[in-house]
Amino acid sequence: MASLPSVVVGNNLKLEPDLKKQNTSSSFSFDKRNYSTTTQLDKGLDSFGLDLKEAISVVREEDQKSGSSVYLGLLQECIENKSVSQTQGIHGHIVKTGTHQDLFIMTSLVNVYGKCGTMESARKVFDNLPKRNVVSWTSLMSGYVYNSQPELAISVFEEMLVVGGYPTNFTIGIVLNACSSLSNFDLGKQIHGYSLKYRIANDTSVGNALCSLYSKSGVLDSVLKAFQMIDEKNVISWTSVISACGDNGNSAAGLDVFVQMICEGVEPNEFTLTSVLSLCCVTQALAMGFQVHSLSIKLGNESNLRVMNSVMYLYLKNGLVREAKKLFDAMENINLVTWNAMIAGYAQMMDIAEDSVSAHRRGIQALEIFKKLNQSGMKPDLFTFSSILTVCSSLAALDQGEQVHAQTIKSGFLSDVVVGTALVNMYSKCGSIHRASKAFVEMSTRTLISWTSMITSFAQHGQSQQALQLFEDMKFIGVKPNKITFVGILAACSHAGMVDEAVSYFKMMKSVYKIKPVMDHYACLIDMFVRLGRLEEAFDLITKMEFEANEVIWSILIAGCRSHGKLDLGFYAAEQLLNLNPKDSETYFLLLNMYLSAGRWKDVSRIRKMMKAEKVGKLKDWSWMSIKDKVYSFKADDDQQRTAELKELLSDLHERAKNLGYEVQPSLEVTNDQAEEETTTTTTTSTISIVHHSEKLAVAFGLLNTASAAPIRVNKSISMCKDCHNFLKFISISTTRKIIIRDSKRLHRFENGECSCGDFCSLI
Repeated sequence: MASLPSVVVGNNLKLEPDLKKQNTSSSFSFDKRNYSTTTQLDKGLDSFGLDLKEAISVVREEDQKSGSSVYLGLLQECIENKSVSQTQGIHGHIVKTGTHQDLFIMTSLVNVYGKCGTMESARKVFDNLPKRNVVSWTSLMSGYVYNSQPELAISVFEEMLVVGGYPTNFTIGIVLNACSSLSNFDLGKQIHGYSLKYRIANDTSVGNALCSLYSKSGVLDSVLKAFQMIDEKNVISWTSVISACGDNGNSAAGLDVFVQMICEGVEPNEFTLTSVLSLCCVTQALAMGFQVHSLSIKLGNESNLRVMNSVMYLYLKNGLVREAKKLFDAMENINLVTWNAMIAGYAQMMDIAEDSVSAHRRGIQALEIFKKLNQSGMKPDLFTFSSILTVCSSLAALDQGEQVHAQTIKSGFLSDVVVGTALVNMYSKCGSIHRASKAFVEMSTRTLISWTSMITSFAQHGQSQQALQLFEDMKFIGVKPNKITFVGILAACSHAGMVDEAVSYFKMMKSVYKIKPVMDHYACLIDMFVRLGRLEEAFDLITKMEFEANEVIWSILIAGCRSHGKLDLGFYAAEQLLNLNPKDSETYFLLLNMYLSAGRWKDVSRIRKMMKAEKVGKLKDWSWMSIKDKVYSFKADDDQQRTAELKELLSDLHERAKNLGYEVQPSLEVTNDQAEEETTTTTTTSTISIVHHSEKLAVAFGLLNTASAAPIRVNKSISMCKDCHNFLKFISISTTRKIIIRDSKRLHRFENGECSCGDFCSLI
């Protein structure tokens, strides 16, 4: 619906003189009309315990005027019960008694049918009305909006205008809501113009609807202007503008509006509180979140699930696990939203955890909560499955992911595109590209996100040709790629060293799809040049980018410089990396190893002093794996974890690898002796035993405790060193096992002596 009909465009719209501005202190309803009733009619109005026949028998004993009063009470009960059959019964009795000539009763019937979800009946009653007034028209429009048929509401509005009807402020508010639902902002602006012309834009219902309209259109300034024009702002007005600020990327402004609302003495409702708590999450405004939590308790919302769920999620997102868990345990009634908030909260905390060990711990807690949800008898929904599959992806917890997969099949959620895409990601990140591909093929519906996820998965697993072929299939069926899709495509080209193809796709992205390159696109191209040893071209591309290189790009260049012996450029890149992340332990040890290898002792001393100044500790080399729902963790050089059987196996694996051509490549690692004076110019170095790195311990443990054909999956807190990487390539040959390692940089899938990373692995 692009515009109003000609009768309106010609400025023939007029407001009914007596209805220009309704009293906004009461809502638009039909049960507030004052009727004097007898004692028997009071029984009719309160006859919630009587069946329909008994209630209607009350009407027979009264005159028509009193009967109308009873009908209103019965119709209100039909709305509360959402009972179409009762409404139809009362409708029949109204016709039988001749009360259908009462416009007020019949207009009420239009409203009731709308609230009960039967707009066909509402329209039929409306079409047979003896006459129509603005309330009748507005009731029908309201019903269509209520039943998610906004286009029909606008059609009715145009009908009313054509026959000379006069809209009121309530009518205008409903039509604006219909425009919002349809995202018909042009028509909404026309309605806004008429509201200004007839001086009702300052009405509360109209102003609230305008706030909603402009919020959805993304014009926050117009929202604020519409809000400021409202003469009598109610809690809905304030809540609308607070939500609009959050929806349009200005959460801080939304919090300012909330403070102003409190200062003006307006009491927030549960929707206001949940909106504000959401803004506190976005802005990390924990202090204000505490105050809002206290206010919600003061206002009697301590048992309101909607509010408490929001508080709990705020605490989780800010790392306050104990507070969130305490709140969760104190809730008397828990709904699925509560469970979902807890699981999603722990999943979010994995992303902001200070280290991979803490992230793993949060993931395990999320799995435990999911287990309790299943034990509670409550059924998970697609949001639950999506969140828990994300957790399984981050943990590389294939066993648990397979169990969730089975549960989605049993519950019927497997066909949902969100769940299907989450399964693709889970299997890919757990190192099972075959199952990821199978999950993708079995999806009944695929979105751009689904296609992009599968393309990226192929690229990450080194299956470049499959990624590029899938991209062509996606284009063939008419799915338009986005910038993330091209990251996957360029990564696939990088892995395979396909320079010409990469350049072609890069140009296609810019010229055909008008996508402006971002950092990740350049990172893929730089990675490609570095893999091919074309370091000068990689560095030249870095200098020509429109923005400063990030940590990923400098890390890629460093790895290439170390692999190809370009130490001077590597030192420069390492210093740039250190400037970007001056507190990262891994970066310091990387730079130390590079200077130690080159014998640049002054630089070694300088870096050690910087480490002490920044209080950089030893690298936390942890690895962990899950076997039969139990998690086992390992750390480097831990004699307590090495049983006699494990020591024997490690020694045997080392000998078998040497027989296949493995050569030890020790790396220099600086000891963390805090007692050493800062002025010391010499550096003590040691080499952690080549069989004692944490991932080696984990792999050996997996070989002892899993079935002979089962892949071994290990998570590692830092990057693999070059020696461990080479060692595991030979172990994959000697044991004929698939070994999947997820370190802090990438996924490594060892099979038959090859790694999915293309041997472009280590920084340390």
